[in-house]
Amino acid sequence: MIKNILQTKLVLILLSVFLYNSLYAQSISFTFDDGTLGNRPGYSFEKWNSMLLKKLKDNKVKATLFVKGEGKNSKRGKHLLTSWNNEGHSIANHTYTHPNYNSSKVTFKQFKNELLKNDSLIKQYSNYQKYFRFPYLKEGNSKEKIESFRNFLKEQNYKNGYVTIDASDWYIDSRLIKKLRTDSSFDINKFRKFYLEHIWNRAQFYEKISFELTGRHIKHNVLLHHNLAAALFIDDLIQLFKEKGWTIVSTKEAYADPIYNQTPNYAGESLIYALAKDSKKYEAILRYPAEDSRYEKEKMNKLGL
Repeated sequence: MIKNILQTKLVLILLSVFLYNSLYAQSISFTFDDGTLGNRPGYSFEKWNSMLLKKLKDNKVKATLFVKGEGKNSKRGKHLLTSWNNEGHSIANHTYTHPNYNSSKVTFKQFKNELLKNDSLIKQYSNYQKYFRFPYLKEGNSKEKIESFRNFLKEQNYKNGYVTIDASDWYIDSRLIKKLRTDSSFDINKFRKFYLEHIWNRAQFYEKISFELTGRHIKHNVLLHHNLAAALFIDDLIQLFKEKGWTIVSTKEAYADPIYNQTPNYAGESLIYALAKDSKKYEAILRYPAEDSRYEKEKMNKLGL
């Protein structure tokens, strides 16, 4: 009888921890799209890729690299995939050439072949995971294309590599590179500040909506890109979230959250954006596209970035 009482208490304690984490603990995982292979001003590809991996390792972060397959059969491409795989990060599918599925020029047949071609490239890696992320987060410009690809994902035992926090880090990176090409001595701390503030702002925006929609703190998944900005600033970003009381989780743990099992009627953008569109409660604050350079350009111009 005492044994049964102890087991019951243990179950109640574990349940309490789960409920506390769901209601009060905010958490985030990191995913990186594409897999860029180019050198950058002052940094060879090997150097900045190594910097990014070291910072993730030092912070004990396990991420997912959503790979665009084009060029990854090259010596440099194989180095990229091997280096991420060997550090214990998941390798997932982001198509072969990164086409926009919302384009009338991209058919369902062409798009499914993009997944299959890339799958044949990445499935050899031990940390390969069957998650698929749509380029530009565009899931189709017609009901037929949307439903056809959703069914195809199921047939292939793939899951949608949803994002819950979207941002424009790629645009910040493009301006950082441009600035360093013209002025190698430019103070990158100005970019660091903007990068951190921008991603934190977008995290707060999507976290607020997700909590209102679900009544709990979901395990978030932020979309970043494999680029120089991430290599330079990811440790600061991780520290920022920790200082704000957030817990860093692996993408594997994040994708175990039930929120990622949902299939919104609205297709495209982040998962939270799509669920918010379905609710019809957020039309006043949802912009389209959800994230884009147009929203950050003027701010960065004023700051001289």
